[in-house]
Amino acid sequence: MTIYRTNTILYCNRWNDAVKFYRDGVKLRVLLQKAWFVEFELTGDSCLSVADAARTSVGSAGGDGITLSWQVADIAAEHARMLAGGIEVSPITVTWGARNFFVFDPEGNRIEFWAWTTSQTPPSTPAI
Repeated sequence: MTIYRTNTILYCNRWNDAVKFYRDGVKLRVLLQKAWFVEFELTGDSCLSVADAARTSVGSAGGDGITLSWQVADIAAEHARMLAGGIEVSPITVTWGARNFFVFDPEGNRIEFWAWTTSQTPPSTPAI
């Protein structure tokens, strides 16, 4: 199998709030916007979309069992940026050799921001 692109879709009861959170708070770039669906760019080959659960056949998970985990270059800068944007963030901690913090979107989905500590050598990442 060869996968060229990945898109995670979150079905949201609080769709308008979720769109504002990812667009205005997290500052993700909008790639596609429809009346009930917005696709955001994470990387060149990875996207996150939010869909209005009221207009789909898939219901919201309400954040149950979902963690989005995003590796970033500068954990302190991202933490400060989230705080400055009015987003509630956890303290920065160290887990498994990486510094990380968490936020929750309006739907209750947990987002982990993480970066390797300076003492940790990142393992090679195989292509999908």
